[in-house]
Order: sequence, then structure tokens, then C-alpha cells
Amino acid sequence: MKQLTRIDAWLAPGEPLRSWFDPTFRVATSLIFIIGGIGHFAAHDHMLQRMGESPWRDVVGVIGDPSWLLWLSGVVFVIFGITLALGLLTRVSALVILVTLIPITIAVHVAPGHTGPLLKNIAIMGALLYFYANGPGRFAIGR
Repeated sequence: MKQLTRIDAWLAPGEPLRSWFDPTFRVATSLIFIIGGIGHFAAHDHMLQRMGESPWRDVVGVIGDPSWLLWLSGVVFVIFGITLALGLLTRVSALVILVTLIPITIAVHVAPGHTGPLLKNIAIMGALLYFYANGPGRFAIGR
């Protein structure tokens, strides 16, 4: 155990490197929403088809028109993905994206054969909760 503690301490990054972790994590997390949000527009028909194949498609229909919901979520992901990347209104951005991502995850990824995307979204939700709890970190416009 002592040996593992030494290895762990040896692997700890120095302050100059650690200072870049916040913005790197913020931008890396936000890119999935910016690119994915653009996909809601560019691959709109394909995504509507995937929603139609979901076992939850009837529930989605009760919430609203699937096409309209897809456009709306695309707008949310692009706008708040950019603000998250910049570290501007980070807590608001993380919360709005999270609230948008939860029903999408349930409607599209809680289905047979979607375990990988489901777990990916759960991990991303963890990153959003991190930013909600901790704010933007270093090198953020909103700091």
C-alpha cells in the first residue's frame, strides 16, 4: 500500500499543468454538446427516425412534437455548449444542458442495445454536475 501511495504522489501533476485542466475539461465537455447540437439540425431526419424507434416514442409525443423538441434541444446544446466552453454562466449552462439531456437520455438511450450511449450520457451528466457544483475553474470569462 505504501508503494502505491508513493506512485500516486509521483504521478500528481505540477501546478503549471494542473492550471490547464479546468479549461480543457470544460471545452472537452462542451464540444459534445456543440457538435451534437449542430447534428440536431444537420441530421434532423435521421435523429427523428431514431426517436421513432425508441420504446419511449409515445411519451415523447405527449411532451411535444418530436421535430420541434429536436430543434429546441439543438439550440440549447449549441448556445449553452458555447457558454460552457467559454466559462460564461457556467452553472446556468451546466444546469440547462443537464435538464435538457436527462429526458433525451431516457427517451433515446434507455432502450435495448443502447447501453454504451446510455453510460456515456450518464458520465457526461456527472461532468455537468461537476461544473454546476464547482463553477468554471480557471481561464473562464465568467470568473
